Amino acid sequence: MATSMIQPKVDIRRAEDRFASKYSWLDTKHSFSFSRHYDPTNTHHGLLLVNNDDVIMPGTGFDTHPHQDMEIVTWVLRGSLVHQDSEGHSGIIYPGLAQRMSAGTGILHSEKNDSWRLEGEKHEEPVHLVQMWVLPDEAGLKPGYEQLEIDHELMDGKLVTIASGMPQHKDHSAIRINNKFAALHTARLQPGQSVQLPTSPMSHLFVPVGSVELEQHGTLNTGDAVRFSATGGHKITAVEPAEILIWEMHARAA
Repeated sequence: MATSMIQPKVDIRRAEDRFASKYSWLDTKHSFSFSRHYDPTNTHHGLLLVNNDDVIMPGTGFDTHPHQDMEIVTWVLRGSLVHQDSEGHSGIIYPGLAQRMSAGTGILHSEKNDSWRLEGEKHEEPVHLVQMWVLPDEAGLKPGYEQLEIDHELMDGKLVTIASGMPQHKDHSAIRINNKFAALHTARLQPGQSVQLPTSPMSHLFVPVGSVELEQHGTLNTGDAVRFSATGGHKITAVEPAEILIWEMHARAA
């Protein structure tokens, strides 16, 4: 994992340019190569390999499937998602709940929009989520799971750290990931509210909901992303109610 010889760049990627797959039960957009979509020039940015923007219909979802040696962070924007895995973890993920699964030596899990099987009444609401994968520091770690509700921390429009493995965030992130070079932050913004993005050798900004103004670079709308290289600290201002996800990365995949 290295960051040498990175040239300064602000690379804006528009929502409509993402890979897309649509099925009766799933509408998914991929920021990077994923599944049957492969582009050798678009496999990752920094340590981020997957940024999937998914809408899952009620009563459906991803059946049990394996993962290995990956840190997987799931952020729900609307609705609820049921997680179950082979390590005995299960629960309902909803907006404002930070969740991380470390695949490590290998784990099986499922993700379904069927929370009524555990609690509550049956609903007809799709679940909208962003799932992000980053490489761990080392392979062969023990599989793990962590979650924490941070909805109340998002109410004042400030940047909140969802997940981090960086030493300086040890006591300031909701959940921990097994990579000391990466951190994920979010902000829930009302029109006119602003936040300043962190400065790091590489970062990835995603706007899953709403519209924001990126200082000196124009408007970003729902589904737009920006890949920053050797630059950062930009100001983001909400044009309409919006939510942003920003990966701060101090290394990149080989």
